[in-house]
Amino acid sequence: MFIDHIVISVRNLKASTKFYSAFLGKAKMGKEDAHWILGDTKFFITFPYKKSARKFDKHNLGLNHIAFRVKTLAELKSYERELNKSSMTHSGITVDKYSKKEFIWLNDPDGIRLEFYLR
Repeated sequence: MFIDHIVISVRNLKASTKFYSAFLGKAKMGKEDAHWILGDTKFFITFPYKKSARKFDKHNLGLNHIAFRVKTLAELKSYERELNKSSMTHSGITVDKYSKKEFIWLNDPDGIRLEFYLR
């Protein structure tokens, strides 16, 4: 079994597309969304269904974070270089205190926590 797709709602499609494109590559644009194909999974960003949506909080019920798997330390370092080139605020390469695996975390423009996780 695989994850077919992930959809997250964003406040500003243009800003979020620019943010995600910095490390996922060029997005395929729809009328009200953008998406990327990551392996067998589609990753969509779109506007919220309700315009009154509040700011994301990873401590609420629901999504806590999204982790993109990387296979080698060299690949993780490559993502770190791309994030640095884009002047994005991020953790740098850190070691997970539970799994002892290296990862980088950052927040998207709406505060959604993302990780690049070395598996």
